[in-house]
Amino acid sequence: MEAVNMSRDSRLKSPARHVGPSSALGVLALTLALVLASPAGMSANQDPGSQDTPPASTLEEMRASLTKWMETEQIIYKERKDWQQGKDVLNGRLELLEQEVGSLEEKIQQAEGSVAEANKKRDELIAERGALEAADAQLTEAVTAMEGDVRRLFTSAPQPIQEKLQLLYQRIPEDPTTTRVTAAERFQNVIGILNELNKANNEITVSYEVRNLADGRPSEVRVIYVGLAQAYYVSPRGEAGIGWPAEAGWEWQPSNAIAEDVLMALEILQGKHTPAFVSLPVTLR
Repeated sequence: MEAVNMSRDSRLKSPARHVGPSSALGVLALTLALVLASPAGMSANQDPGSQDTPPASTLEEMRASLTKWMETEQIIYKERKDWQQGKDVLNGRLELLEQEVGSLEEKIQQAEGSVAEANKKRDELIAERGALEAADAQLTEAVTAMEGDVRRLFTSAPQPIQEKLQLLYQRIPEDPTTTRVTAAERFQNVIGILNELNKANNEITVSYEVRNLADGRPSEVRVIYVGLAQAYYVSPRGEAGIGWPAEAGWEWQPSNAIAEDVLMALEILQGKHTPAFVSLPVTLR
C-alpha cells in the first residue's frame, strides 16, 4: 500500500516539475507503468475486500488522464519544436530582408549620386549649348558679311575666274536669314572662293574672249590678266586696249599703241619667244 501511495504522490507531483520534453515523457512512461502494474500488486498483498483499494473506475480514469497528459506533453513538445523551427526560418528571412534593405539603400544612394551627377552634366551642357548658340550667332553674322564682300569681289573678278568659281558662287544663299545651310558650310564655301581669288591674284592668266572694239563691232581677242588688277588685250587686226576692275565689272579702254608689246608678252607666255622685259602701262583705280 505504501508503494502504491508513493507512486500516486510521484505521479501527481511530476507535472509541476519543470523538465524538458524528453525527461517529461520518460517520467510519464514510468508513472504509467507503475499505475498499470498496481492492480497486480494489490491482488498479491491486500485483501480484495479492503476499504483502501481504489475502485477500478478510478484507476481507469487515472490511466486515461495520464494518457491525455502524455498526449498533451507530446503536442506541446511538437508545437515548441515547430515554433523554434518557424522562428529560425523567420529569423533567416528577416536577415535576408535586412540585407536586401541595406542593398536597396546603397543602390538608392548610388542612384541619388548618379542623378546629382546627371543634373550637373545637364547644367554644364545647357551652359555649353548657350555658349555655342551665341558663338554660332556671331559666326553667322560674320559669314554673312563675308558673303557680301565675296559678291563684290566676284563681280570685279576676270571673266575666266568667274567661270571657274561659278559653282561655288551659286552656293551663296540668296537670303541668309532663311537659309538652312549651316554657318560651317557657308564658311567653307567662302574660304574656297577666297582661295581661288587669291591664287588668281598671284598668276598671269591668258584668256580668249569676245569684245566690242572701238568701232563697235564684236571681235575675238586674246586677253592677258595680271592678277586681279590689270589686263591687256589685242585683236587679230592689231587693236589693243587696257582693262581694270570696277564695281559693275571690268572697264576697257582702247590703246592701240601697246599692241606690239601685248603680242610679245603673249608669245613669251606661250613659249614662242625668249623671255624678255616687256613694258606695259598700269592704271590703278
